[in-house]
Amino acid sequence: MSTSLPLQAIAPDVCVAPQLEPSAMAEVAAAGFRSVINNRPDFEGGPSQPTSAEIETAARAAGLQYAHLPVAGAYQSPQEIEQFARLLAELPRPLLAFCRSGARSTRLFVAASQA
Repeated sequence: MSTSLPLQAIAPDVCVAPQLEPSAMAEVAAAGFRSVINNRPDFEGGPSQPTSAEIETAARAAGLQYAHLPVAGAYQSPQEIEQFARLLAELPRPLLAFCRSGARSTRLFVAASQA
């Protein structure tokens, strides 16, 4: 997967990234991803942060599956981890999860993988 996106592979078919713009969804699809999970609550970063709805519209237009599982940066509940595990099981891969920096998406993946 050759791309200019700031991706970090955390499994053979799962990557994480920091906040992505709606305009990045076409590049995500072109890089071979089939699904995107947005782990960032809307407006966490203020009014300039793109909303989940904006990103979802762009993702679907690019042919991607899209899920929004907003979680806090400091704490991910057992229920949120379970929801993330369900998304990992259901969504087609390769899959890209993102949040502000990529760290909470990584923590969710690790916790869901150990559940």
